[in-house]
Amino acid sequence: MTNINIPVSVLNLAPIRKGQEAKDAVDSMVDLAQAAEEMGYKRYWIAEHHNSPTLVSSATSILIKHTLEHTEKIRVGSGGVMLPNHSPLVVAEQFGTMATIYPNRLDLGLGRAPGTDMMTASALRRSQNDSVYTFPDDVNSLLTYFGPDEKQGYVKAFPGVGTNIPIYILGSSTDSAYLAAKLGLPYVFASHFAPRYMEEAISIYRNRFQPSEYLDSPYMMVCLNVIADETDEEALRESTTMQQFFLNVVRGSQSPLQPPVDNMDEIWSDHEKAMASSMSSVTLMGSKETVKAQLIKFQETYHVDEIMAVSYIFDPDKQKRSYQIFKEIVDGK
Repeated sequence: MTNINIPVSVLNLAPIRKGQEAKDAVDSMVDLAQAAEEMGYKRYWIAEHHNSPTLVSSATSILIKHTLEHTEKIRVGSGGVMLPNHSPLVVAEQFGTMATIYPNRLDLGLGRAPGTDMMTASALRRSQNDSVYTFPDDVNSLLTYFGPDEKQGYVKAFPGVGTNIPIYILGSSTDSAYLAAKLGLPYVFASHFAPRYMEEAISIYRNRFQPSEYLDSPYMMVCLNVIADETDEEALRESTTMQQFFLNVVRGSQSPLQPPVDNMDEIWSDHEKAMASSMSSVTLMGSKETVKAQLIKFQETYHVDEIMAVSYIFDPDKQKRSYQIFKEIVDGK
């Protein structure tokens, strides 16, 4: 029997819905975190994006602190901190401070992409060099900063030393799979928007994994889209919000998260449909029974250790209901 009773978590890009202001989006982010905690989700991660008027997730560490403040036990983390934009020491100090205030509740997911366009990446200007290539060294620096006192160099993170904040490597291609395997760290693949290399990345990570002081065996997490509703038809209609979100990406437009529509073919061209659909091809969608069957099939193929669900659903109550249905599925209810 395929195990679908696995830990499930939530990723939030903190989108602004149509009719909302930025503060509303932050409040919605906290509201969903509280609901996810109540439902028994394992962790709640917040993304990092810059120069996007439709997302409020630019200062990720501040949003994490705000979420920790308004929850009690759910783990909160970054999905992720994009290291080309940040000095590892500053990240270590910020997360070390949060771990001191909220012990044993913090995760640090690390990505090597800038989370924005190149002009904005330049404006973030951590370095005039291409800091994407220093990603492995930066990860090692963070592991050291959070490690024991005797392993520190001259420069230390205070607070940070000895906090042992768990680090996760994020990836949307195969590159980071090699690094996560080599360092013996958990690996999180972004199937929710870049599913093309998922199978290959999972295989590389598992085959090349080297046990470490952090992890004895591979820990494979996959982030995917989940839209669950009372019926397949209702879920299909709710999914048009997600389709419009990805159409936004394809067009490079800047519309807030839109309510569902009756017919997407009135909005997108065949070419746009193909591109947007390829980005969201790994989606669990439908009624409880349908999503359960899809999840069983997914797990029969990939046997992942944890699923992180992202749900672009316009109505916050329907979004929470979707997460509730998904949690009931994995709990066998």
